[in-house]
Amino acid sequence: MRRPGKPAADPAQFTGTPGSRVRIRLINAGGDTAFRVALGGHRLTVTHTDGYPVDPVEVDSVLLGMGERYDVLVTLGDGVFPFIADAEGKRERGFALVRTGGGQAPAADVQITELGEGSQVATAELLAAASAVTLGRRDVDRTIALTLTGSMAAYDWGFNGRQFDMHDPLRDAHPLTAGERVRLTVTNDTDMWHPFHLHGHTYQHTGGGPRKDTSIVLPKQTLELEFDADNPGRWMAHCHNIYHGEAGMMTVLAYRQ
Repeated sequence: MRRPGKPAADPAQFTGTPGSRVRIRLINAGGDTAFRVALGGHRLTVTHTDGYPVDPVEVDSVLLGMGERYDVLVTLGDGVFPFIADAEGKRERGFALVRTGGGQAPAADVQITELGEGSQVATAELLAAASAVTLGRRDVDRTIALTLTGSMAAYDWGFNGRQFDMHDPLRDAHPLTAGERVRLTVTNDTDMWHPFHLHGHTYQHTGGGPRKDTSIVLPKQTLELEFDADNPGRWMAHCHNIYHGEAGMMTVLAYRQ
């Protein structure tokens, strides 16, 4: 949100016209940081996550884990507004300005109600897939239990108590059969949250949730995700915190045509 080399006292500026309807595409390209994003003085309408449409939801801010993408719509007011991405659990923030008229620009450390206590934050749990992208109903053919394991102390991040072996990547692979409906039961048995990412497919959160390829799994919580095995290959599933993934929180789902 800040162009390279631009100090906080001279942030990037995005210009617009009061009353115009703008789509903002948010992408968390960070390696180990989630961001809570808001535009001061505005409500955001979430329309897509990870490229798939959802039933629109109006919120104050959006929380993005590493690798997640959200599209939001906003009707711009008249003035100069802070566009903020607070680093979740950290002191840093991304800061920019949206300018549609005159006025004094807010300081980079401005506090806004959209990021305050009691504000409504968009996460996957609030969202439902639009009918056009909902997986068709059918029985589940295979269930795979994936437990996220490890700790900061030992830095032994893995799946099901095993760290990924770069020299033998298929050692703990999970075999599938083409055409199956697969359910992933992803349980976080650690004290940290992890963004779970599946390559080669998109899944749907069970119970009518959103279609995604990256989802935050909170500590001691379980997510159930379903997808169709319609893209044969050897596909990684991993934590999108790059340091956790490289330490061993990766596995493989594999099947042939």
